[in-house]
Amino acid sequence: QFVESGGGLVQPGGSLRLSCAASGSISNIYVLGWYRQAPGKQRELVAAISRGGPTNYYSDSVKGRFTISRDNAKNTVYLQMNSLLPEDTAVYYCNRRPPMEKWWGQGTQVTVSS
Repeated sequence: QFVESGGGLVQPGGSLRLSCAASGSISNIYVLGWYRQAPGKQRELVAAISRGGPTNYYSDSVKGRFTISRDNAKNTVYLQMNSLLPEDTAVYYCNRRPPMEKWWGQGTQVTVSS
């Protein structure tokens, strides 16, 4: 299971760094991803990273603004979010790709508002 942290309230144009700590080793998980779910919308994948890096995936809506990284030694995945927009407001989760249902955590709320 994963535990996400680092969310909060930020003004448009601001930055946040999300962390996702796994309860076990992530070294054998080939692809890890950050997902988000906005109110009234389905959960969507926004970024993914393979075990060996640096081939990463970003959705068009976050490309050039978000950066995903992983530290296998710390069993942690990160999401650096810059130039945040109001439409980035959502609960952010991490999971493998494709996701395992039993691995969803509580997520961390990101609110972008002035």
